[in-house]
Amino acid sequence: MAVAAVVVIPARYGSTRFPAKILASGTGRPLVQHVVDRVRKCRRVRDVIVATDDARIVAALEPFGTRCAMTSPAHQSGTDRVAEVAGGLDDAVVVNVQGDEPEIEPELVDALVDRLATTAEDMATAATPFPQDADPADPNLVKVVTGLDGRAVYFSRSVIPYRRDRDDPVPPAYHLHLGIYAYRRPFLLEFASWQPTPLERAEKLEQLRALEHGRSVGVLMTRRATHGIDTPEQYAEFVRRAGGEQ
Repeated sequence: MAVAAVVVIPARYGSTRFPAKILASGTGRPLVQHVVDRVRKCRRVRDVIVATDDARIVAALEPFGTRCAMTSPAHQSGTDRVAEVAGGLDDAVVVNVQGDEPEIEPELVDALVDRLATTAEDMATAATPFPQDADPADPNLVKVVTGLDGRAVYFSRSVIPYRRDRDDPVPPAYHLHLGIYAYRRPFLLEFASWQPTPLERAEKLEQLRALEHGRSVGVLMTRRATHGIDTPEQYAEFVRRAGGEQ
């Protein structure tokens, strides 16, 4: 069943580790424009909107015909920014794609939209088996465990599940959470109206707010995972992969 879906990309100018990274243009296009270009390939998405509070981002994207929406500078999170834009839309599903993921898979976005079209879940996100070269104990890598129904049980910066018996011949499966979210629009507006919850404040993980309110979060497992750009070094690697495309 087809549903009306829109992607909203929250984009702020500031970044602690990589100032103004959203407009880095080593390829001839701003970083966030690469995200827009990828999402425009989605089959289940009718429109793509960059949500920002900085006129410099709007000006940089204007030559590419990218639709932008100015939002309040008071927002504390990208989700709040996305929710403000969603309040003026009629789409059944709103997908939050990070502005620093220039290699996001369009198929993943479509799959999340399709999941909400075929389930009763309030929101959906994605995860992938932990990369062999990654450490599950790294608190910067968020882990998720799911129930047999594919819904999230918990997200954590700690190692979950915990392997109590080290001699157990079957090691636990660790899953790395990917920071992409699809929401039913009414739920997104409700979610954004809630105050941060205790577990959310402790772990600094916004998605726990939904679980603490007893709402359902579907987790789509994928083998193909892309990662956001956090540092100038990671951006330089992306530019090399992109081959300096214009």
